[in-house]
Amino acid sequence: MKVRLAGLELTSPVIAASGTFGYGIEFEEIVALERLGAFVTKGISLEPIAGHTAPRIVQTAAGMLNAIGLQNVGVEEFIQKKLPPLARYPRCHVIVNVFGYTVNEYIDVIERLNDAPGIAAYELNVSCPNVHAGGMAFGADPGSLEYLMGRAKFASKRPLIVKLSPNVTSIAHMAKIAANSGADAVSLVNTFMAMSIDAETRQPRLTNVTGGLSGPAIKPIALRMVFETARAVDIPVIGMGGIVSPEDAVEFLLAGATAVEVGTASFADPRAAERLASGLTSWCKSHGVEKVSSLTGALQIPKS
Repeated sequence: MKVRLAGLELTSPVIAASGTFGYGIEFEEIVALERLGAFVTKGISLEPIAGHTAPRIVQTAAGMLNAIGLQNVGVEEFIQKKLPPLARYPRCHVIVNVFGYTVNEYIDVIERLNDAPGIAAYELNVSCPNVHAGGMAFGADPGSLEYLMGRAKFASKRPLIVKLSPNVTSIAHMAKIAANSGADAVSLVNTFMAMSIDAETRQPRLTNVTGGLSGPAIKPIALRMVFETARAVDIPVIGMGGIVSPEDAVEFLLAGATAVEVGTASFADPRAAERLASGLTSWCKSHGVEKVSSLTGALQIPKS
């Protein structure tokens, strides 16, 4: 079940996704963390962020909307209080999701994390609005992404994974920019911008009006984007978007993913990531797959 990803060896290709697994340590009493290949922390910023006011999660058909507002404790408290207990689980790689509203904020967070022990890699959340570029997300503007990646690559002492936004014309093109700028891997997809309205009150159900759509509803689109991206870049791709079963994970691997992240499923079942890791092992055994890595990119497309 081992896979190689951005210079790391993971004991499983199943990773718990950012924003759905807290800081990891909150799950230690219900999830066997070392059965996961890794987990990604919720986004860490330079200063603490309180996030949006409630309601900030809304159930939708086959999914959910969230507008949490990137709530987190800030990099200093993360290093001092959240990170040390994770040393009890050395086999489960800790990947820190990093974000900022300016390039300098990203770099400041990375530089503070560089000397902290127990971190395997950084996942750059480039779906944040760049306040110096009129509010357009870093991941939606080629020039902004290229500049951010150049600065981050120079500053980072660890592998860089870029979490790509699907709210673009061509996610494969943005993946190429990330790869050419030094990314060690890309992860996709982040949530799709969406909204929900209460017909009775005639008001949006989220206080932020819009939010990010995730869950099984987005899986077919996410799968297509992973397929296109894996064919466009030579670096590893981490697939995510509506994965709730071992078969879902296999589909993403066949489409070209080296590993998968499990997110929204953890809201319905806090043990979802561990369950999927075990389920994927069982699936491989029952299908005679000796190495899970052999599934990556093994999609068979009929000749026309």
